[in-house]
Amino acid sequence: QVQLVESGGGSVQPGGSLRLSCAATKFTLDYYAIGWFRQAPGKERGGVSCISTLDGSTYYADSVKGRFTISRDKDKNIVYLQMNSLKPEDTAVYYCATVLDNGNCDPNEVFGSWGQGTQVTVSS
Repeated sequence: QVQLVESGGGSVQPGGSLRLSCAATKFTLDYYAIGWFRQAPGKERGGVSCISTLDGSTYYADSVKGRFTISRDKDKNIVYLQMNSLKPEDTAVYYCATVLDNGNCDPNEVFGSWGQGTQVTVSS
């Protein structure tokens, strides 16, 4: 079963940066579209950013455009989410997952199991 492991979360002040990592040990991430999703307390899980395996195209939620960057390191078999200029509203548990490669970055179109996620807290 496809399972990914997230890491890199933490607590930062507003304006700070974090880089999240999404790793897999039993399959090649480059064969799949990978998405980053987040869920804040009391809110539904939503798509943050996704990267296609077909053409490398990327999707970003409007709330993170210009601040977050998704990328692949094929040699390390890791997908990163670089998060800059973090805001308190970015506070959430962040998950990565394999997702349908249609540009929707929809958490309802994730296949495979959800991992434990990594907590990101932005607070002064």
